[in-house]
Amino acid sequence: MRNFFLVSLMLIAAQTFAQKADTVSYAQLKDYEGIYEYSNHATIKIAAPADGKVLVAILNQSHYTLNPAEKDVFYDGGHRRVGFFRNANGAVIGYTLEKETFKLITKNVILPKEMWYPRIVADPKNYQYRYKMPADRRDGLLVEDISKTVLDTALLATMMHKIVAGDYPNVHSVLILDKGKLVFEEYFYEFNVDSVQEERSATKSIISALTGIAIHQGFIKSVDEKVLPFFPEIHPENDSPLKHQITIKDLLSNQSGLNYDEAYDKAVGNETAMGYTNDWVKYTFDQPMLDTPGTKGRYASGNPITVGRIIEKTSGMPLRDFAVKNLFGPMGITNFRWHFKTDQSEAEDFCQVYLRPRDMAKFGKLILDNGLWQSKQLVPAEWVAESTSKHSVVQNVDYGYLWWLKYLDADGTRYHGAAAQGNGGQKIYIFRQQQLVVVTTGGNYNSHSPADELIKKYILPAFNKK
Repeated sequence: MRNFFLVSLMLIAAQTFAQKADTVSYAQLKDYEGIYEYSNHATIKIAAPADGKVLVAILNQSHYTLNPAEKDVFYDGGHRRVGFFRNANGAVIGYTLEKETFKLITKNVILPKEMWYPRIVADPKNYQYRYKMPADRRDGLLVEDISKTVLDTALLATMMHKIVAGDYPNVHSVLILDKGKLVFEEYFYEFNVDSVQEERSATKSIISALTGIAIHQGFIKSVDEKVLPFFPEIHPENDSPLKHQITIKDLLSNQSGLNYDEAYDKAVGNETAMGYTNDWVKYTFDQPMLDTPGTKGRYASGNPITVGRIIEKTSGMPLRDFAVKNLFGPMGITNFRWHFKTDQSEAEDFCQVYLRPRDMAKFGKLILDNGLWQSKQLVPAEWVAESTSKHSVVQNVDYGYLWWLKYLDADGTRYHGAAAQGNGGQKIYIFRQQQLVVVTTGGNYNSHSPADELIKKYILPAFNKK
């Protein structure tokens, strides 16, 4: 569930065309600032950050660096030319991307200063962190002072210093629950405790939980049900007997066998192409078969999308409403956004949910507690166990039902966990043995996220001392 912008307009300099960023002045970069048209009736903001070396393109909450190549020209990660154009008076009035042209809407783009800095402090390199216990917001999360845990406050202070100093850029939040209590909560840049943030593919793990609820309530008989009978209106292209063998389990474990894999460059299907079609389930099942269902893990966003539609069809409710009734509502999650519409209207958002990090932490605690929330069994305990057990291997990582089953090594000790994770650094890590939940959000889209490193270097080592 990544944004189309990740592929088409995540602009990084192409080696063969790039010029050094310091040859472009801040005043020249400011010339490109404005709000522009974008695909599918969306808009993007182009801005010059405070350091004055690059441009940043902003789509929804996502920020992408734009590095100059030559006058009025930038190149994307696929070495595609993006060129700004001007009117007769020399003013920038739009840009072209491949064969598409997008016009400038307004030069008036106002962005908060906080957007450019992890923390606005006098001297970021000498920032001294002082721990503050999370506030009790009466939102269902109990809080505790970190001194009552085994967590290493010196390590966490070092982590905070490095984030504020810019050593770990684009980290938006870090939250830690120890034994079910929130003991650490920090936000950066323009984000705060009430900011709903993109979940990207971490949304998949929420769909997994909703599937377990739908099965428990009898809307879906079992994970062994065949998928295509739920969609009699679809007559898939490239039809074959194997397609009719695909089960819900195959979708949840990313083993559909369809030629759809976002990590395999020779795959026919991908979410970028899917996004601009009128029926994402049909697109998914139109792809030719590549493997026998249930045999090979391939990362395909069309799989959880299809599962979400099955929940909607069987329950007679929009997925958002099903989540409110059975999951979000009982947990007191009210400040969120989720527009689950599986057609090109969601091409820029890919049906992702937006949550507050505290509510991400609630979901992590729910899974840690085997589906129990304040004495109510919201997700069946057997489903939690089944969905966070190994069913396949995806991208060389053990995989459950839309959960990554990962391990992190910290100072020679290996810690096994289940992770909901999305592009940019959106993560909900559950370490069952340590009774630990770690939540991170971030903006490192299509680039290395420091989230795992933060957990390995500054959080998990404290448990080595137990």
